[in-house]
Parts: sequence; structure tokens; C-alpha cells
Amino acid sequence: MAKRREPIVLASASAARAGLLHAAGIDFAVDPAAIDEAPLKQEARAAGEGAVACATLLATEKARHVSRRRPDALVIGADQLLACGDEWFDKPADLAAAAVQLRELRGRTHRLATAVCVAHADLPLWRAASEPELTMRPFSDAFLDDYLRQEGEALCAAVGAYRIEGLGIQLFSRISGDRFAVMGLPLLELLEYLRRRGAISS
Repeated sequence: MAKRREPIVLASASAARAGLLHAAGIDFAVDPAAIDEAPLKQEARAAGEGAVACATLLATEKARHVSRRRPDALVIGADQLLACGDEWFDKPADLAAAAVQLRELRGRTHRLATAVCVAHADLPLWRAASEPELTMRPFSDAFLDDYLRQEGEALCAAVGAYRIEGLGIQLFSRISGDRFAVMGLPLLELLEYLRRRGAISS
């Protein structure tokens, strides 16, 4: 008799992350982790941690948080921080904040610290991180206004106020690194772990 596979739960409300897993043929449930990220980010900053270490901490806490109420499941927690120079950017609160953020990033290179953790019964089992680099072109104010109008409030769900799978790709002159990580998950590494664990077909 075949061993019953552990259920998989995504501890994120991100439509982009869910879309990546769906497209890869993964059967999973969604149970977002509602944790207060601000204190954890402040602690990481105070301790001199970099963006990757902070994103990994947040991904781990999200996975553990949901795995406490779903101890039967493999829980995937993920997080992403945008770092430009010494500054970290959060998701914009509204379109006006998105416009300010994109003007600040325009013509500059930033990094997306993207981390994932798989936890089971409050125990972190595995972690991975990726840090792609993206360079925004010096787009015009007219392009920015049109971009914000077309994309609308959906931009406020993305830490960079862009989605490279859509019109957001036109903001960039160069992208270096894992495209899946840009979209929110180091997907290839995650799939390899799930195969090794026996949670998906190998």
C-alpha cells in the first residue's frame, strides 16, 4: 500500500505564489499567516542583519505559525524584501505611495531578497533563499502615470509595486537571477525539496 502523502499548505495570501504552485501542478491549500512583520524587521535591522536573513526569518515564522494549527501538513512560508542601497521597501499602502516608490527606484538597481521555508508541526525542516537583481530603466513620468492607471490597486500587493509577468516588465532594462524568485518563490529549489520529502511525484 502506497504511503499517504503529507498535505501541503501555502501560508501566504499571495496570488503570484499560489499561481506558481498551481502552474507546477502542486495540490495545496491556502492558509495565510497573519503575523506582525514590523517588529521582526526592526529586530533584524537592529541586529545588523541583511535583507536575505530578514526575509528568511519572516518566511520561517510564517511557516511555523501556520504549522501550529496544521500539524499534519507541510507548510510553505515565504517572504520577499526589496533592498535598494541601504533602504528596505515595504508594499505600498496605496497608488500614491507606489508612485513615490517607483520614482525612487527609477534608473537604479535593486535586489529582491526572496526566502522560503517548509515547516512541519512548528519545526522548520528546510529553507532556501535567492536574491535576483533588477535594474529599472529611466522611464518617463508619462509612462509611470499610464502604468499606474492600467495596473491599479493590484500593485499594492507587490513589494516592488510591479508584476514582471504583466506590464511591469516594461519598467526594467535588466533582470539577473531567478525569475521565479522575482515572482515570490525560489520554485525550483522548493520543488526539489518536496520531491525528496516524497510530498510530490519524483
